Amino acid sequence: MLLITDGLEREDTVLLEQEMARLKRSCRRLIWLNPLLRFDGFEARARGVRAMLPHVDEFRPVHSLEALSDLVQALSASRSREADPRQWLGLGR
Repeated sequence: MLLITDGLEREDTVLLEQEMARLKRSCRRLIWLNPLLRFDGFEARARGVRAMLPHVDEFRPVHSLEALSDLVQALSASRSREADPRQWLGLGR
């Protein structure tokens, strides 16, 4: 499943987190494509981003043809460490 959003939720994230958990259970692999990852200084500070990250298998940029090419390669290969969403939750960043 491909999920395309910036994750900048402004409301309470309890329902968002519940729905993300439900979405994760309903698919084999959940890949979040976020256009904000094009910025070198991106940090997972927004409440929506932090609520969603624990439920995704990969966290990837989607802002250029190169990013889309990387996505195509990732879909045909095994999971990549560089797209591991846990790194954005303060583990390794």
